Amino acid sequence: MPTFRSRRAVLGAIGLAATGGVAGCLGSRRSAAGRIDDDGLPASATATASFRGGLHRRGVYPDATVPAEPRVEWTLRGVNTGDHTAAKASPVATPGGDLVVPGDTGDLRRVTPAGDVVWTAAVEETRRGIHGTPAIANGTVYVGAYDGALYAFDLETGERFWRRKLGDAIGSSPGYHDGTVYIAVEYYEPSGAMFGVDAVTGAVVWEDRRPTDHPHSTCAIDREAGRLVVGSNDGNLYAWTYPDLTFAWSFSTGDAIKGPIALDDGSAFFGSWDEHVYRVALDDGTREWAVETGDMVMSGPAVETTTDTVYVGSHDSRLHALDTATGDTRWTFDTGGSIIGCPTVAGDHVLVGSYDRTCYALEKRTGRERWAVDGVGSVTSAPTVVDGAVYFTDRASGAYLDDGDGPTGGLYKVGSAGAD
Repeated sequence: MPTFRSRRAVLGAIGLAATGGVAGCLGSRRSAAGRIDDDGLPASATATASFRGGLHRRGVYPDATVPAEPRVEWTLRGVNTGDHTAAKASPVATPGGDLVVPGDTGDLRRVTPAGDVVWTAAVEETRRGIHGTPAIANGTVYVGAYDGALYAFDLETGERFWRRKLGDAIGSSPGYHDGTVYIAVEYYEPSGAMFGVDAVTGAVVWEDRRPTDHPHSTCAIDREAGRLVVGSNDGNLYAWTYPDLTFAWSFSTGDAIKGPIALDDGSAFFGSWDEHVYRVALDDGTREWAVETGDMVMSGPAVETTTDTVYVGSHDSRLHALDTATGDTRWTFDTGGSIIGCPTVAGDHVLVGSYDRTCYALEKRTGRERWAVDGVGSVTSAPTVVDGAVYFTDRASGAYLDDGDGPTGGLYKVGSAGAD
């Protein structure tokens, strides 16, 4: 396990806690502070990197391109080995173009585009490990684990800065803004909480225990609307004012809200296990529309502002493309297996994984399949696009889960068939 960095070394960067960009690592390697506007920006040298691309969790990358003729360039095995049915964590791109890849083994790896492992770090939980996707800010990787702790690791070395025990389990993904890391936490009893944690010291700066029944939805923040929102397994969407974090309202659905929340145009978009996708106003929690699917919705929506389209998967095996204003269906695509992970919009395409052990690339305007790449296990991570290549993780194969004699889940790089 990586060694701990001293509190003195970490506190040496405390003046940088309000920085929103990634300009280096904590400690002496940093050369400048400067406030960066990290609201909804993609991972780059001037922004944080996090699940679904930013504070709004929209999952849209307009300038990204995907291979026209795909081939699997390499696979890194041993990422996922457990049988827990929740969606597995997704790779996240570093500002320099590497990937940070979490796994349900409890290992966290930094991997180059060539498939080389730069470092491996570990959390203190190996039974279910990590299911959330890390956030990267100020040269630090933040991730929660099923031991109920939030961790901070050095992006360059994998060295652990701190570990903050918050509850009994964490299955959600953290969000970073202005020196604070926000995350939903679960407890063994059917209860939970939302926490804000100081990004440099790991100290708790805010908590609210309204969310109950093991919340592992991923929160989203809209600074213009002044709201932080998160879903919970108790079926409620909770909202607080932002940045002062006063409770504002809750909106009730008929069942658990397990996926991440996406924000756009003053509204929250999310799915529920009551078999509906919702649009709810951020100012007062009013329902704007609800669309019934054919089964539970655990997938988090991708919301594209320029085309006014919501893309969301369902246990009904279909990816649904909905009009953001009305909820009307534009098209559906049947994958042949449950979709519990999040779709990713990359340029003219939408990428999505399925329980049918496949990652798909679809034309986003028509839903027509462009290509499909098979894995060995169910693909429940959100696909990540970096420099024209698609990365995704899958779960362990059925043979491995049955008797330990098959392939474990891995990280795949899908490049162009015409590439050298």
